[in-house]
Amino acid sequence: MSYNEPPPPPPQYGQPTYGGDQPVGTSKKATWSLVSGIVSLLCCGPLGILAIVLGRQAQAEIATTGQQGAGLAKAGFILGIVALVFLVVQIIVIASGGFSFDFSTS
Repeated sequence: MSYNEPPPPPPQYGQPTYGGDQPVGTSKKATWSLVSGIVSLLCCGPLGILAIVLGRQAQAEIATTGQQGAGLAKAGFILGIVALVFLVVQIIVIASGGFSFDFSTS
């Protein structure tokens, strides 16, 4: 009667596997970059600066750690740029007198 060797035990929690430990989940900076980009586009243009900074930091972090969320970081970065462009256009239009704030009812 011949016996085969038993299979090796499954890896325990905290032990590295053969492929190495991969970071799990999406980068929080990428998520916040997207959120601040959307908010800056909708109502508060200066938040676009935060979206741009967080987007760049998230892209660098994702490139080194291998986390997910590269698309979120890129979208937040682009939305931040668009929000800042809209803010500059608004400032130019208001400064040139394109809007008049008469507050008259007639």
